Amino acid sequence: MAEKYIMIHDIMSEHKDRMLNLKKYYPFFVLCETTFSQYKEGKYMDLDMGYITMATLRFFINENNFHESEITYEQYEEFLRELLRREFCLHEEPEEEKELIGYIFDKIKNEGRAFTFSYFDPEEKKKKTARVKLLDSRIVDGVVLYHVTADGIEFYLDTKEMKEESSISVQQLLLEKMIQAENFAGGIEVVQRINNEVSKLVLKKKEVLELLSYDVFSGAKASEEYMRTVANWFDEESRLFEKNRALIDKAFARANASRKDMPDSGAASPLLSEIHRLDTELKKTIIRHGELIRETIELQNVADEMIAGAKLRKLRPVFDFRDVLAKAMEINRADALGMLVAPLFMPKLTKTFGVEGIDRMLEGRRDLADYGEKVEKKQVDAEHVFEDELEERRIGENYSKLFAELLEQLWKHGQTTLSELMAIYELKFGKEIYKNGDVYSFLVHLAQKDSYSLKAMQEKQDTFLEGLVMSGLTVDKKDQYGSMVFTIAYNMDETLNFGGAEEAFTITDMHFAMQSS
Repeated sequence: MAEKYIMIHDIMSEHKDRMLNLKKYYPFFVLCETTFSQYKEGKYMDLDMGYITMATLRFFINENNFHESEITYEQYEEFLRELLRREFCLHEEPEEEKELIGYIFDKIKNEGRAFTFSYFDPEEKKKKTARVKLLDSRIVDGVVLYHVTADGIEFYLDTKEMKEESSISVQQLLLEKMIQAENFAGGIEVVQRINNEVSKLVLKKKEVLELLSYDVFSGAKASEEYMRTVANWFDEESRLFEKNRALIDKAFARANASRKDMPDSGAASPLLSEIHRLDTELKKTIIRHGELIRETIELQNVADEMIAGAKLRKLRPVFDFRDVLAKAMEINRADALGMLVAPLFMPKLTKTFGVEGIDRMLEGRRDLADYGEKVEKKQVDAEHVFEDELEERRIGENYSKLFAELLEQLWKHGQTTLSELMAIYELKFGKEIYKNGDVYSFLVHLAQKDSYSLKAMQEKQDTFLEGLVMSGLTVDKKDQYGSMVFTIAYNMDETLNFGGAEEAFTITDMHFAMQSS
């Protein structure tokens, strides 16, 4: 009973935090699902809104934080125009292209409103709404400037799209947003993540040293890569650290000022406590960065010594065939070359151990680790089309063509018979139509119902035929015949023969009539 109580308590107490953590992912999936389905009758369905959203966030992070400049709509328009032309080979008229870019931008910023994410709070027994924005704006001197929000940065960071050498810098940018929003508890978590990233770099330095101990050349490459990774973000880090420390100092000053103005001076103590904890964590991070600098310098010195030693060992005297040939030519003695070919005609029975083998033994590394069996997962080609899918696609296309021709005849004449319809099929598709089994299976499926309403079929497909037909009809035909209703009657006294004498197919005649909707 106690374990069950603990489980239920965990479910209820942790649910709110889990939902608030999920909210930052919600806008991405809303944008991917609905952006282009209704725009211009699905004309731009080939555009990938997920890629466009991630590229937009990376663009804003780069400009807002790395270059410390907010973005105007014109700058974003130029960026997105280049993206659409480069990635999707989109070439539209300037006005239509401008309209599409405006539509995409409105969707990403949700027309200035926050995306709302509803969830149930089991502790308070009611539904709550969480709000999240990816982009926000402000007006400066009559110009609208846009910037990425803390939720937008955190979402992009969680998707692991940042390069390794930029991960700590982006964490610093997220910390800056947290401090500006006075979310100091969230800032403490970000600083702890920065410390984890620094710890990973320290561990990686040990791996590079271990690699240098048994493979100098691979270790040298790994060492260069490690130095490049650290150097790429270190200059940026020092500037961001100073900026965040200045923001914390300002937060301290504001909190102390508000505490003095309040009658109850103890009311502001929790806020001051959080700021103090954040300042302490940031000081620890600065110390860790100093340790990382020392570790990096040590790695550089050790790597230089080991590489220099390896170079000296490689400078041993070796046998030069060209030199022996030149000397034989100088003394004009061809038999002097016998020493070169003699070992090839007779095995060497005396075995010797070269002194250089000792160096190779000392440089070698024994791998005593117990490795498990490596199980490789077979990759499934997501674009592979199976034979039954090809058959279903073919049947769907044929059914759609036959059904569209029936609708066209009813639209023109109001009614028709099966014999007239088959004659139209023969004119449209040739005499081979009588040997096509899809025609007869189409009629069998069509006979399952006595009447069909196009409007009802668009809302719900009751039969296998209706599902294939509605997915195959074009948007223009759905708009043209959208209100059509027709019935089917059977003349049991009259039968029709198709397919010739060898393969005759006998079918009861059918009468199709259009009804008023």
